Amino acid sequence: MISKRKMFAGCIGLFLACSAFAKDVVIDVRTPQEFQSGHVEGALNLPHDSIGQDIFKTKVAKDDHVILYCRSGRRSELALGTLKGLGFSRVENYGGLEQAQKRLQKP
Repeated sequence: MISKRKMFAGCIGLFLACSAFAKDVVIDVRTPQEFQSGHVEGALNLPHDSIGQDIFKTKVAKDDHVILYCRSGRRSELALGTLKGLGFSRVENYGGLEQAQKRLQKP
């Protein structure tokens, strides 16, 4: 029989192993036209009004660190609520494009 202490240690180890595979994902929730006019380097474009369906077409996992931005932060806040409702646990709203670029230190 496995002791509670060993079981707990095993669970912690499994959690840490899974977290090691989690990645940072930057998502621009503006329209494709806005995205084409300029975006954070490496960002995905999933418009806020369809992110609930489109997120499952990507390789974004529910434990990935998801960073959202738009023009002002309003649409990314809506997208944040949608993703949290779908079970994504590590979602952040970085506000507008310029704020996201500064925080991520990317063009």
